Amino acid sequence: MRSKIVALLAMAILATGCSSKSTEPGPAPLPAFDAEIRLQKQWTRSVGAGQGDTYNMLVPVVYGDEILAADVRGRVQSIDRFSGKVNWRQNLDEPVSGGVGVGFGLILLGTLNGEVIALDVADGSERWRSQVLSEVLSPPAINGDIVLVQTQDDRLVALDMDTGAQRWSLDNSPAVLTLRGTSAPLLTNQLAIAGLSSGRVVAVETQRGLPIWEQRVAIPQGRSELERVVDIDGEMLLSGSTLYVVTYQGRVAALDVQSGRVLWQRDASSHVGLSQGYGSVYVSQADGAVLGIDERSTTILWSNDGLARRELSAPAVLSSYLAVGDRDGYLHFLSQVDGRFVARERIDRAGVRVRPVVEGDWLYAFGNDGKLVALTIDSGD
Repeated sequence: MRSKIVALLAMAILATGCSSKSTEPGPAPLPAFDAEIRLQKQWTRSVGAGQGDTYNMLVPVVYGDEILAADVRGRVQSIDRFSGKVNWRQNLDEPVSGGVGVGFGLILLGTLNGEVIALDVADGSERWRSQVLSEVLSPPAINGDIVLVQTQDDRLVALDMDTGAQRWSLDNSPAVLTLRGTSAPLLTNQLAIAGLSSGRVVAVETQRGLPIWEQRVAIPQGRSELERVVDIDGEMLLSGSTLYVVTYQGRVAALDVQSGRVLWQRDASSHVGLSQGYGSVYVSQADGAVLGIDERSTTILWSNDGLARRELSAPAVLSSYLAVGDRDGYLHFLSQVDGRFVARERIDRAGVRVRPVVEGDWLYAFGNDGKLVALTIDSGD
């Protein structure tokens, strides 16, 4: 019953631009602007059914000279990231809901049936499967020793990287109502870090799962359970010794990764995450505004509300620009300096829900219907 409530809550929030009011206006019309950069589409490839009908957040990942992507039906592809040529395909025949994690020669995927599947990055052959009891809705993380999994009910599970055998498990109390999804856990050699549906961040040591610190980023407020939802669903960002995190209906904050101490915080609301560059933190807010925040003074440097209610993806930094996807499948490019629009490209008419992936001068956008597009900025040469 609880999973049904979670799914209904997610659909209700996202269908109304993250508002509980059915009278919420529709998405803002596309703003007009003079394009300042030209985009070059290098290749396009179909990756099965993409995100499917449920609110999945399957994000491709770059690994060396290949990009790895999976669809909701368990079809996994390795694609040469420069040419778009398919290196190999694998069909798992499982409903994939968490992915893609990669590292140390393994591709890691989570399923709605509570399984974690490890494939060999060289050819897609299966290395092991492990049951973790509850749905896995975010990419597993790997550090060369363990695979860290976060389940829908906020449980953290550490699996042996070579065999998939469970090393340890840590239960956390989930919120009464949550958005459908979880933040992707982070791993260092010493720390396993997770953002929870309660608005808290926890850090445990990797060998035995013993707690190191816990920090509350957002405090639930409001009369209804819907108003009190403060999930950490978007990707956290670890930059040096600073951990950046944003909650839904709560705050964006910078934490010291060793102690959990709050370095700064300010009000914000996002269920997709943030990015960082040029000394700033960038947030795609639930209402469609994109913020540029000075990471030292916490001053809002600029705010672009031209994409109101367009259900934005998390931002990605490409050169001196930001790229965000929207519900209608457009990829919008903004200047990091002042947030002005500089370019726009349509990727997939079904929408672009997940954060674009950037590697060097290349950007990869994965549409909801499974279209994977590689873009670069046209230098004009």
